[in-house]
Amino acid sequence: MMRRCVSELARRRRPDRAVDTMRIGFQCFANISSSIRATDSHACSNTYATSCATAPDVISRETSSEMLVDSFGRFHNYLRISLTERCNLRCQYCMPAEGVELTPKSELLTHDEIIRVADLFVTSGVDKIRLTGGEPTVRKDIEDICLHLSGLKGLKTLAMTTNGLVLSKKLPRLKECGLSALNISLDTLVPAKFEFMTRRKGHSKVMESIDAAVELGYDPVKVNCVVMRGMNDDEICNFVELTRHKPINVRFIEFMPFDGNVWNVKKLVPYAEMLDKVRQNYKGVERLHDHPSDTAKNFRIDGHVGTISFITSMTEHFCAGCNRLRLLADGNFKVCLFGPSEVSLREPMRAGVDDAGLKEIIGAAVKRKKAKHAGMFDIAKTANRPMIHIGG
Repeated sequence: MMRRCVSELARRRRPDRAVDTMRIGFQCFANISSSIRATDSHACSNTYATSCATAPDVISRETSSEMLVDSFGRFHNYLRISLTERCNLRCQYCMPAEGVELTPKSELLTHDEIIRVADLFVTSGVDKIRLTGGEPTVRKDIEDICLHLSGLKGLKTLAMTTNGLVLSKKLPRLKECGLSALNISLDTLVPAKFEFMTRRKGHSKVMESIDAAVELGYDPVKVNCVVMRGMNDDEICNFVELTRHKPINVRFIEFMPFDGNVWNVKKLVPYAEMLDKVRQNYKGVERLHDHPSDTAKNFRIDGHVGTISFITSMTEHFCAGCNRLRLLADGNFKVCLFGPSEVSLREPMRAGVDDAGLKEIIGAAVKRKKAKHAGMFDIAKTANRPMIHIGG
């Protein structure tokens, strides 16, 4: 009966949205019981290969669930949880100038619902969770959420992606609560440009947060930089300098299309061009050995304490090693960042569906995950939500 319900919900999609919100058929769920990714020149055959690694992950079937394995054999052990759609910045690549319509609070996942779903994923084999937003630090119960998540048996890494605006004051307590890895978003080292790009002030506060993270022992402190032509592509080497004396990993990200960010291929600075610029200015740029599921191509530079990486979603996708799933703030479950398909977990939870039922819904969605996302021009034309809704 459970499988029939899942199949029926998968078939019946609303014509006005690509999101399958699971607004039908939950009565049947409620009545079902719980009886259900060497070096650059030597190890890589191609300088711009997606990954230096060749051996796939070995899956321990004792601690993992088939729920997390898609039809192409990819095991998803990494869950990204968006805690809120709210943000204290208005970054141009993330949302339109006028902002976005926020989901009513009553339709967002509660603290207990987040912990319940996270526990379900961890007991099924997820060993890394990343908290995103919006801006996760604006959520008042962020410390308590971190404390509960870090206590989940089997979870190895609790990470967070943040704009760093209010992080410096919160970080000591967050670390005490189990936050073990950190990504701080920063797209320019010029204060005036920061204000233009984010439509808000606060550059010095972000720099304070990066320094605070280093002082607290986060190693590496990852700095995410979305590179856009004519905007900040002239700062690539300035960002590289951040890695000279500190354990910072600067991650240069290709500009990606999402609803409302006015994506244009002319703004895209390809990975190969960024790497060439680094090589022209630095000697001893060496490719590192990447994990099969890495989204980044990682490099070391002679004499630098930190490292640099490139996220090449547009020019060289890394779908073959994808191990990531997303839980949005409104409870929708998304198996691909660039795919429009979503399925609600909030509604079945609130309709009384037990964990076994939720696993059926999750497993069915994972099995429908495609081999790879569309090309960048097709992505730009595909209906998808703004990044602020999806979670960074």
